[in-house]
Amino acid sequence: MCTMISARLPITGSARSAEGWTDVAEAEISYDHATHLWSEHALRIDFVQQPGSIADRVAVELDLASGRSLVRRLEQIIAAAERSDAE
Repeated sequence: MCTMISARLPITGSARSAEGWTDVAEAEISYDHATHLWSEHALRIDFVQQPGSIADRVAVELDLASGRSLVRRLEQIIAAAERSDAE
């Protein structure tokens, strides 16, 4: 069953694929059928160069526990970076 859980957001960054580094301008985050992960559903994150396009994308599929761990660690790293910039 499709979950229809999805969100897109503009981002500024770069990602590395097999072809090398590319700019990314949008992230699409969803929870839906896994394409490659060994579970039925996966937390999916697609980083794309052009908003609305799947060309030149870098995709990641995670189980929910890994997604939660990633969010917690990102929050810790961002907080540490903000403290460092404030000094």
